[in-house]
Amino acid sequence: MNSNRTLHDPRTDVKVVLAGLWVAMLFLFAYVDIFGFFRADVIQGALDGEVAGQGITIDQAFLAAATGFILIPILMIVASLMLQASINRRLNIVVSLVYAIAIAVLCIGETWIYYLLGSFFEVVLLLAITRIAFNWPRVELSLDVG
Repeated sequence: MNSNRTLHDPRTDVKVVLAGLWVAMLFLFAYVDIFGFFRADVIQGALDGEVAGQGITIDQAFLAAATGFILIPILMIVASLMLQASINRRLNIVVSLVYAIAIAVLCIGETWIYYLLGSFFEVVLLLAITRIAFNWPRVELSLDVG
């Protein structure tokens, strides 16, 4: 066995990296919400038809809005893989920053550590998306006038 051999580590396409970060953020987002159902106040709120401590009624409008809120990052997985670079870059920067801000705002008044920890890492992943999209690789165009 030749010990001089090293592993080849090919560069992962930026589109795949962005899609992977959106998937990771969504898993974290889902698990933070799922873990919430171990909290008595959240369970009681759901049984009462309200978001615990928020005074928001859980009705069709709320659930439609919640679906819309989660649908955008889900579609960002597909958009990250399929859109052309110029649109993809801008969209990932804008959507990731908007969601990072929204998640930070949703932490206001929260006292549960699991929620704050999960939200912190959601924001970290979203800021990684922003940074990677902002630093999208460029190629030098040659202008051959010939």
